[in-house]
Amino acid sequence: MPQPSKDLDPTRSPRDWFGAHVRHWRQVRRLSQQALGLRVHVSGSTIAKIEKAERPCDLDLARSLDEALDTGGILAWLLRSMGADADEALDDADKPAGPPAPPGALGFPGVMLSTAESTTDDGSHVNRRAFLSATGVTALLTSGPFSHLIKPSELSALPTVVRREDIEQIEAAATVLAGWDHHYGGGGIVRTAAEAQLRWASALLELPCGDTLRPGLFASAARLGMVVGAADFDAHAHEDARRVYAFAAACAEEAAQWHLRAKIYSYRARQAVWLGDCDTGLTYAELGLIHENRLTATERAMLYTAKARALARAGDAQSALRAVGQADEAFAQSQPGEDPPWMSYYDAAQHAGDTGHALYDLAMAGYQSASAADRLRAAVEGHTDAYPRSRVFSRTKLATLTMAGGDPTQAAVIGHQALDEVAKLHSQRAVDDMRHLARLASTHRAIPEAAALRDRIKETIKT
Repeated sequence: MPQPSKDLDPTRSPRDWFGAHVRHWRQVRRLSQQALGLRVHVSGSTIAKIEKAERPCDLDLARSLDEALDTGGILAWLLRSMGADADEALDDADKPAGPPAPPGALGFPGVMLSTAESTTDDGSHVNRRAFLSATGVTALLTSGPFSHLIKPSELSALPTVVRREDIEQIEAAATVLAGWDHHYGGGGIVRTAAEAQLRWASALLELPCGDTLRPGLFASAARLGMVVGAADFDAHAHEDARRVYAFAAACAEEAAQWHLRAKIYSYRARQAVWLGDCDTGLTYAELGLIHENRLTATERAMLYTAKARALARAGDAQSALRAVGQADEAFAQSQPGEDPPWMSYYDAAQHAGDTGHALYDLAMAGYQSASAADRLRAAVEGHTDAYPRSRVFSRTKLATLTMAGGDPTQAAVIGHQALDEVAKLHSQRAVDDMRHLARLASTHRAIPEAAALRDRIKETIKT
């Protein structure tokens, strides 16, 4: 006689809470337990036991699950917060659950899943509302995967249902914050304000929402998540950026928003390349280009440029040059009226700068690329005052390329111009670029202009 199926109760113990997260992300990616097991080299029954808290999960397996499910590292983060391994946490099912979550408390955002109880592929059940709002133990009340974003005590009163005006407010916040990010950089007040807005948007995902509004709600959350992830990336909060980008990508997929999805994967590619993980960067760029016939020409140019930067950083010169050519061909067909509003930044100056950055990497690696400096110069001249950070990136790279090419006097002139704007930003990426320029200037310390630039950089950014 078959045994009755076991319900998932994430409130029972940390291990149950972890198992509910594994199931949540497996269902987000629409994988069976067997299919997920194949991806991480364990049996489907092992996945089932982890989900039902019948066996522990070690950190290596959690990392493999994160990679297979593209969570941005959430499962490994959660396991570490529980004490490295789920089996080390309190998991006695006979112990009473911790205090109930306070009204309005948030657990993990219910991305791509309804809040009703549903049956899974192994016949067991999970109560979505319990999963989303209860932690089960006091220690986990404030340490869910987005605890750095979601702090219930700071939330204002929520509406009882999602309204159109709530979605419009999220969209407006994303637009304002994106402008601040471009103008001031992602650190400081910009990142703080962005996180507060995302806490609110995440809360709305758990409220009742009509079918006609649901796609718009998830699309607005995806766009806001994209902006918050960009601020985290610029501030070098890379783990936070990975988690938020994963959240944003899942929301975009739930909303069937291919244009948002493309932009988010472009950001993910750029972050991976920045961190030196060129293979992952290339993978994200290619994921963004899936069904590229659904994208605008500008979006294709953006993603081919991301691909070029990954290939250039990896040292694959011919493939990088080919990707730059594909980006140029796509951008030549751009029709700004066809682009979604968040793509308005990608104009001729941005395209010149982004392709110039890819060619810069080739030039700094020793490959001849005469057009790298020309493109960077065009970007500097074309960026308006609405995009000072982008102008700084291109100007600093132009100064660095000029310094490396043997004209330290001219490089110093360009470098001082870049430093004038860096001092006004809260951008760790801009600071890192400036530090690289200072190191190159140090190799020309016998030249007064280069030495003066190095000293000013050292004083300004405290290298």
